[in-house]
Amino acid sequence: MKKYKFNLFIYDRENLTFRPAKQIMYFYLPLLFCLATILSFVYGRYKKIENLTPYEEQLLILSLEDKNKFTEEEFIQLLKDLNVKFPHIAMAQSIVETGHFKSRIFRENNNLFGMKESVRRVSTAKGTQHNHAYYDSWAESVYDYAFYQCRYLGSISSESDYYQYLSNYYAEDENYVSKVKNTVEKYRLKQKF
Repeated sequence: MKKYKFNLFIYDRENLTFRPAKQIMYFYLPLLFCLATILSFVYGRYKKIENLTPYEEQLLILSLEDKNKFTEEEFIQLLKDLNVKFPHIAMAQSIVETGHFKSRIFRENNNLFGMKESVRRVSTAKGTQHNHAYYDSWAESVYDYAFYQCRYLGSISSESDYYQYLSNYYAEDENYVSKVKNTVEKYRLKQKF
């Protein structure tokens, strides 16, 4: 197979001829083109956002709020996507912890599971507020719970072991497990997964 060599030439005005470009040009020319493209894109986006009408600004705010809007369907889908162990129990925990998604900790902290800020494991929490972890979105709370499960519940393989763990380590309320079990039954959460 024959190899073809690509050469770049520059026009020399004094001698009215083309001369070969230096090898360094092969590197800088595409780099300069890419940099100019990126800068023009960023500048265009910045100018577009800077010159919004009040109506467009309100639409942007509403759009950003919709991305964080909680729905039960999206919550169920995220639990499935993250392969959370016993998702029906996790969902029941969130219902118990948030008073059916109405608590202050959920509304202000985006905290679905009553989690505290972690100091020993990977976490998506942004800090502590109202004595609980807070998140930028409810989805980050689900990610944090998935990290929690990976760290502490990896060896659990049955519902009874899961409930036993919750009873021993998760909640301070001695009736917590019975509340979670009742919630699973009342809302038929197993059928949702």
